[in-house]
Amino acid sequence: MKILVVGHGGREHAIVRRLSLDSPAPEIHAAPGNPGIAELATVHDIAVTDHQGIIALARDLAIDLVVIGPEAPLVNGLADDLTAAGITVFGPSQAAAQLEGSKDFAKSVMHRAGVPTSRSVTVTKLQDVEAALDAMNPSGRVPYVVKDDGLAAGKGVVVSIFKEDALDHAEAALSAPGGRVVIEEFLDGPELSVFCISDGTTVRALAPAQDFKRAFNFDQGPNTGGMGAYSPLPWIETESVLEEVVRTVAQPTVDAMREDGTPFVGILYCGLSRTKQGLRVIEFNARFGDPETQVVLERLASPFAPLLLAAAKGELDQAEPLRWHNHAAVTVVLASEGYPKSARKGDVIGGIEKAEEFGAHIIHAGTALNPRGELVSDGGRVLSVVAVGESLEDARSRAQMAISHITLPGSHFRTDIAQRAAAGEVEA
Repeated sequence: MKILVVGHGGREHAIVRRLSLDSPAPEIHAAPGNPGIAELATVHDIAVTDHQGIIALARDLAIDLVVIGPEAPLVNGLADDLTAAGITVFGPSQAAAQLEGSKDFAKSVMHRAGVPTSRSVTVTKLQDVEAALDAMNPSGRVPYVVKDDGLAAGKGVVVSIFKEDALDHAEAALSAPGGRVVIEEFLDGPELSVFCISDGTTVRALAPAQDFKRAFNFDQGPNTGGMGAYSPLPWIETESVLEEVVRTVAQPTVDAMREDGTPFVGILYCGLSRTKQGLRVIEFNARFGDPETQVVLERLASPFAPLLLAAAKGELDQAEPLRWHNHAAVTVVLASEGYPKSARKGDVIGGIEKAEEFGAHIIHAGTALNPRGELVSDGGRVLSVVAVGESLEDARSRAQMAISHITLPGSHFRTDIAQRAAAGEVEA
């Protein structure tokens, strides 16, 4: 099988790495890829925005399956263009990708499908913001939640106990042409991420993970695209929770999308909160999440490429059952100086070989090669260090030891990823 993976980040590197572990392994290509992906696949210098270039490449290589990694090309209709060209693709259509492209759209689908989620109101005028904040948080004793309606790379959300922060974020979002914000009630309880693979009809849930959005230890600092993740979650009963997610969240959503004439084929990312009232959806994404992909795919024991192909061809019900390794997996993200507000680029990265001596492997998220052939930073989240162990504590210790040996001027990483879960302090 020949597979083309579209994208250049950590998620795509993790997908390529897991595909390479299939037996037999497929022939893997990537566009545009990154230096880490280039060690496992043939990379092609074609941007994710160049739809015709990707189609031509897929045809020239006689690609059997295109896997679209990032959200932007999905929302911009790359899957539609590939399908129209007769190329098999894993990833939702432009219309179906609106589950991530518009939080207002996602909320409307959830409400129609009876999916448990938070109360919310969509606001388009600045003068309506404060009333909406008060309606969603009348006591003012819990955080205010304001989300940009469109794509924001995981950073378009403010969760703050200060109303001024919420007002400022809403004002910034609404000042843009066509700006809208979704103001929600705050959901208490620990969060979890569940990837559900769908062929438009059948749904299967992958192993759950928990990620860490705040930039600094103890969930301090601004929201990011994700600073680390772990799997499994010792504070839930995995099988029963996954059954509940499919029954109450994923399957009703997929059914509603199909009934609307926009079948969802690909990964439905369910960001969930386990509240005192039960599971509630925080958000949907239309692709694998980053950095959760790194730990979920690290634990996948059954073949990966046939699973993706079966979903793309509408044959997910015929795919073999999912199997999982018993080990725990932890990933810790190394971020560049200034992230998430800014991203310093061009600094030389060192110590990767030393880090790998601790049994970890390194996923490239924002890297490049300079004219001298040195590996340098090229984004906000630069690397993701992934380690496994018989326990969460073992895995997180390996990850922390490994990342401490990587050098990048001004970089930062969290040292508390999976710490509370490993100590049994996360309550279900």
